[in-house]
Amino acid sequence: MNRRALLAGLAAAVLALAGCGGPPRPSFKATDITGADFGKRLSLTDHHGKPRNLEDFKGKVIVVFFGYTQCPDVCPTTLATLKEVKERLGPDGKRLQVLFVTVDPERDTEQLLALYVPAFDPDFLGLYGDLEATAQAAKEFKVFYSKTPGKTPTSYTIDHSAGVFLYDPQGRIRLFGAHGYTVDAYVNDIRALLAG
Repeated sequence: MNRRALLAGLAAAVLALAGCGGPPRPSFKATDITGADFGKRLSLTDHHGKPRNLEDFKGKVIVVFFGYTQCPDVCPTTLATLKEVKERLGPDGKRLQVLFVTVDPERDTEQLLALYVPAFDPDFLGLYGDLEATAQAAKEFKVFYSKTPGKTPTSYTIDHSAGVFLYDPQGRIRLFGAHGYTVDAYVNDIRALLAG
């Protein structure tokens, strides 16, 4: 009888210890960077001419992506993927905010961003600043970008980091998705972030 009571006590202790860690963490497909000491600030202007920062989008999952409108492949592919993600989310797509931050403020004017970014989805926002604000935003997110000269002064290309940063609805940076992050992976991770 004592042995049975001892086993029951051990089983209860194991269950109690299992509960000490709190609820299980979501199974993310992207890299979990919860608690990162970067990506805490973003203050730029959107393609409507309105000053924006991360706090403006609390209550939504925010996807921040750095690129430029004349990017030949990575940027349009990523934005097209994000459009598909939003569609796949169904009604939850209204709780997704994509922010496309240009690393080419010399060519990516407010007017050009207003044509380019909404062509993928009308709710996506293009953000820009002057050269100094762009460099500051890139530094805050640890994003690399560098001009590669072209045949003319305005035909340069820009090498840049190709990952995306995801924030939960409370405005905390949570995930980093490397280039190649799939639609299925996005949908899984965004649903997990929306579920809290």
